[in-house]
Amino acid sequence: MQPPPQETFRRRQDGAVEVSELWRILWHRRLMILAVAGLLAGLALAYGLVTPSLYTASTQILIDPRDRNVVSNDVNPNTVSPDGGLAQVESQASVIQSTGVLARAIRATKLTEDTEFNGAGLLSRLLGRIATDTPAPDGTLTPAEARTLANLRRKVSVRRADKVLVLDVVVTTRDADKSAKLANAIAEAYLTDQADARSRAATEASEALTARLAEQRKRVEAAENAVERYRAENNLVAASGRLISDQQLSEISNQLSTAQARTATLRSQVELVAQQRRRGALAGSSTEAIQSPVIGRLREQEAALVQREADLQSQFGPRHPSIGAVQNQLVHVRRLIATEIERVEQSVRTEYERALGNEKLLASKLETLTRQTQGADQASVRLRDLQRDLEAVRAVYATFLLRAQETREQANLDTTNARIISRAQAPLQASWPPTLPLAAAAAVLGLGLGAGLALLREYAAPHLLSRSQAEALIGAPVIGVLRPRTAPARGLGRWFRRSTGQQAEEEGTAQLALLLLFKATDAPVPAARSALLISAEADGDERERVADLLAGAAVQHGERVLLVDTATESAQGGPAGLMDILRGECSFEDAIHFSGSKDVALMSAGRPKAASQKALARSYAMRMLADASRHFDIVVIDGGPLERNVKVAPLVGIVEEIVLVARLYTTHQREIMRAVESARVMGRAVTATILIDADGRG
Repeated sequence: MQPPPQETFRRRQDGAVEVSELWRILWHRRLMILAVAGLLAGLALAYGLVTPSLYTASTQILIDPRDRNVVSNDVNPNTVSPDGGLAQVESQASVIQSTGVLARAIRATKLTEDTEFNGAGLLSRLLGRIATDTPAPDGTLTPAEARTLANLRRKVSVRRADKVLVLDVVVTTRDADKSAKLANAIAEAYLTDQADARSRAATEASEALTARLAEQRKRVEAAENAVERYRAENNLVAASGRLISDQQLSEISNQLSTAQARTATLRSQVELVAQQRRRGALAGSSTEAIQSPVIGRLREQEAALVQREADLQSQFGPRHPSIGAVQNQLVHVRRLIATEIERVEQSVRTEYERALGNEKLLASKLETLTRQTQGADQASVRLRDLQRDLEAVRAVYATFLLRAQETREQANLDTTNARIISRAQAPLQASWPPTLPLAAAAAVLGLGLGAGLALLREYAAPHLLSRSQAEALIGAPVIGVLRPRTAPARGLGRWFRRSTGQQAEEEGTAQLALLLLFKATDAPVPAARSALLISAEADGDERERVADLLAGAAVQHGERVLLVDTATESAQGGPAGLMDILRGECSFEDAIHFSGSKDVALMSAGRPKAASQKALARSYAMRMLADASRHFDIVVIDGGPLERNVKVAPLVGIVEEIVLVARLYTTHQREIMRAVESARVMGRAVTATILIDADGRG
C-alpha cells in the first residue's frame, strides 16, 4: 500500500536540503552573499576613515607580594598567600584605578585644562555635567576634576597577564605623547599613594602604641608593688630572685643525697673487709684493703719470699738451713699483712660510722626545714601568681615600647613593594581604528552573515538543487537537462519555431530525452505514443519550450507529431479544440490543423464550457488518443500546471508518459510536490523529469 500523499510530501521535504547540497545553495545565492559582505566591509571602511585616531601607551608595574622587609617587625605583613599573591596583585589593580590615584595623576598633569577630558564635545559635556556636577562623596574633588576623572576612567585600563605579577597600566587618548604622559603619571601617582599610605599606617600605629605606653607603665608599677607588699606581709625573704628557705632546703637536700651515697660506699667497703678477714689475709686480691699502699708493698715482699723459697728448694732440697730462714721471714710478712688488714678494717668501719651519723644529722635538718617550708609554700602559691602577672605586664610593656620606636622610624622609610619596570613611550602608530583589519573582519562577517541568510532563506522556501535531489523528490528519472531560454515565445505561433532556433546541444538533449521517454526504435509501433508535460505555474515558458524541443526531435526522427496546447483557449465561436473533443461536441479531425508541414499538427484547448454543455469525459479522451494513433506517431500534450488546469484530468490517467519540467535553483520544492500530488490525485504518477539548469551545475 502506498503512503498517503501528505506523508510522502512530508518525508521528502524533511530530507530535501542535505549537507551535500549546501555548496549549491551558497553558489546559487552568491550575489546576495557578496552583497552583504561588501556592504559590511564598506561600512567598516567608512567607519575607519571618519573615526578619529586613538593612541595607546602602557606602563608596566611589578608588584612584589612579599613586601620590602626594612625592619624586623614591619607594619605590613610580608608573608605570601597560598595563591602566590595573585589576589593581592588583582587588588592593586583596583587601587590603581581608584579615585585617589587618578586624582593625583590629574593634578600632576593638569588634566582639567585638557578639552579632551574636561567635557570636549556636546555629548561629552552633557554626559559629564549630568553625571558629575555634584562633588565626590569624599568632598575633595571639584566639579571640573570630577568630570575629568569620569572621562579618564573610560580611557584607562589595568591588565595582568596570566601567571605573572606585573600590571599593565594602559591609557588610550587622541594624542600619542599624551597617552604616554598619562600612563607614566598614573604609575607615579600609584607609587606615591602607596608610600603615603604605608607611612600613614606606620604613623597611626606608632601613635596608638605611644598612647598606650603610660597605661602599660602604670600596670607594671602596680604589679611590682603587689609582689613586694605580699612578700613583706608573709615574711617571704628572697635572695637572687628565690626564697631563702627554698635555697636552704635545696642545699640540705643535695648534701643529704651526697651523704647517703658516701654511706652506701663505706658500707660496701666494711662488708668486703669482713669477708677478707673470714677468708684469711691472702684470700681475695680485689678487696678495698688490698688496694692500700702498705698492703701492696707487703704483698710484693711475700711474693718475693715465696719465689726465693721455691728457688732454694730446687737448688738445695727442702732441708737446707737457708730455706728455714726464708720461711720465718715469710711468716712475719704475712703477720704484718693481717695486722694491716685489721687496721684498714677498723679505719673503714670508723669512717662508715662517721658517715652514717652525718647522714642522720642531715636527714634531721631536712625534716626540720621541710616542716618549716610547708607553711611558706601556701603563701608562695599566691606569690608566684603575682610574679607571673608582673612578668606578663613587663613583657607587654617592653613590646609596646619596642614597637612604638620601630613604627615611629618606619614612618620615615619607603617600604613600597612595587616598582616601575617599563615606562610608557609615545606610540608610533594608532591603535584604533584598525581600518584594514576591521574591513577584512567585516567582510568575513558579511560572508558568514550572507551565507546564513542564504541558508535561512533556502530553509524557509527550499528550491530544487540537483539532479539527484529531483529524482529522490519526484520519484522519476531525469531524462534530460537543458539550458534556459532568454526570450520565450508565446501563443500558438511558438509551434512553428520549434527547434530551428535552438542550439545543437539542446537538439541532441531533446532527442536523447525522446529516446529515453519512449525507448524509440526504427521498428514500427502499432499506436501513437503520448506524453503529457506538466510543471509548476512559474515554469510555463520552459515547459512550452520543452514541448517544442520534443516535437522537433520527433520530426527529425521521422515521426508524425500532434501538439496539444491545453493552456490556450479559443474564443466563443472560434475553432474547436481539446475541450470540445472531451465533451463530445466535435470530431478529432475537426479539432486539429496543420501548420505548413504534414508531420506536425496543432490542437488548441478549445472553446470554454457553456453552462448547458456536458462535462469532460474519460471515454472521449480515450477515443481522441485512438483517433490520434491513426494519423500520428507521437502526441505531445502541454498540460500546464495540473493544480490549475483540471480540464486535462481525463487525459492524465490514459497517457503513456507524464513528464515534469522544473528549473534548478528557481522552482520551489513545494510547487513541485503540488504538481506531483495533483497528478497522483488524478490517477497517475510522474514518469520522467526534464530539468532546466541556468548555472550548468546540475
